[in-house]
Amino acid sequence: MGLRYKIDIPLDVPERTHVHREIILSKPFLKNLYIEWYGTFIDEFQKLPPGTVIELGSGGGFLKELAPIILSSDIIPLPTNDITFSALNMPFDDSSISGLFMLDTFHHLPDASLFLSEANRVLKENGKLIMIEPANSIWGRLIFSNLHHEPFNPKGNWQIPDSGPLSGANISLPWIVFVRDKAIFNKMFPKLVIEEITFHTPLRYLLSGGVSFKPLVPDISFPFFRVIDNFLVSLSKQLSMFMTIKIKKINF
Repeated sequence: MGLRYKIDIPLDVPERTHVHREIILSKPFLKNLYIEWYGTFIDEFQKLPPGTVIELGSGGGFLKELAPIILSSDIIPLPTNDITFSALNMPFDDSSISGLFMLDTFHHLPDASLFLSEANRVLKENGKLIMIEPANSIWGRLIFSNLHHEPFNPKGNWQIPDSGPLSGANISLPWIVFVRDKAIFNKMFPKLVIEEITFHTPLRYLLSGGVSFKPLVPDISFPFFRVIDNFLVSLSKQLSMFMTIKIKKINF
């Protein structure tokens, strides 16, 4: 029996996202990792100004189940959405949103500049944009360029082909915008300040199998590999697979 799940459904249709959700919820190791990542969002929620908080690209995730006050959204019409819209054209008034959370969503945006313009427009003063994304580290490059189906192009620009909400991607887009082109980002969006970029999770997503492969380790080993993950990142951020980016909206 092979390690890969056979999913004969196109990436960009709602049914594929539903299958991803079922896989995540059925795999305790992977589900625990999502809970840990969602914990970052929930912790930051307590620090935001009062008001509406949106998860962009909720997809097959389940943040809404852990924090019902956070509104779920996606460009794909899904029964789990509170609201359906494109992150490039958000249906919100200026300075009306307290927080925007994203998990593995930014690297699917066809136009990062347009999205950041929208985020800058809708966020309140002291509101935050927080995302968890793949890291272009030495280890991340090795994994994502060889073992992942999505394109990995660190020489790319801020736009990617708009082939579909899931099929269109550049895994290195967050690194391009917030690390490689940080000076350009700062000049274009002076009110969006990068507070912190934290590197993490070298092994556990890989070991979980993600939504494409069966788990490589038993579920009970999750706490052990969390310790290993933290130790590896303490040695070097180049051993990470993911990074958390926290951006705050300020006024001059």
